[in-house]
Amino acid sequence: MRTLPGTPDLVFPRHRAVILVHGCFWHRHIGCRFATFPGTRTEFWRTKFDRNAERDRHNEAALRSAGWTVITAWECEVRSEEFLDQLFWRVVASGLS
Repeated sequence: MRTLPGTPDLVFPRHRAVILVHGCFWHRHIGCRFATFPGTRTEFWRTKFDRNAERDRHNEAALRSAGWTVITAWECEVRSEEFLDQLFWRVVASGLS
């Protein structure tokens, strides 16, 4: 739903749940090999990444305060069929709770 904070990638209104799929580079997945830091214009990139992280925290807090369950799936995780299978069963079996 485009009206929700952060425009979640997957929305399950029946369960009041959303899944945010974050790119590891842009959203700074800690410890991930895809979350590299550019070697040039370091201050620009640090500011950019800090703003992204702050926006993510703000959007997640807004969603939670509005009664939504929020799950973050990282780019590196969704490459795994096993992860996607587990996520699917989490949605089906537990209603994302």
